Amino acid sequence: MVLALPLIALPAFAQNDRIPTAMASGFFAIFLCVAAVFYIYFALAVQTIAQKTNTPNAWFAWIPILNIFLLVAISKKPLWWILLLFIPIVNLVVSVLVWMAVAEARNKPTWWGILSIIPVVNLIVPGYLAWSD
Repeated sequence: MVLALPLIALPAFAQNDRIPTAMASGFFAIFLCVAAVFYIYFALAVQTIAQKTNTPNAWFAWIPILNIFLLVAISKKPLWWILLLFIPIVNLVVSVLVWMAVAEARNKPTWWGILSIIPVVNLIVPGYLAWSD
């Protein structure tokens, strides 16, 4: 005995798997563009801060791990603090202390470093420290 199963009409997007793939690819491309814009903004800000504080090797701002070395150099903290930036939870405190020292190096109020842990506001902090008078 053969059972005949009724054919279920699938929606068009379920029959064609290219559409979800294209949507995911488009989302990924937009995400990469936004991430690149933020990276360029951050690198320009750190490079400008390094130039204004007369820190050598300002071009380190463009290389992913070296930009941490540059921030620690700007803040005049010991190099071993970089290790602290890789420890969870400790890195929050250390990054605030580093940004506070960067603000102090730029002759700005140190509370700007505390703002670096607040989401969205932390996008403003590097730009303010770099391009304000």
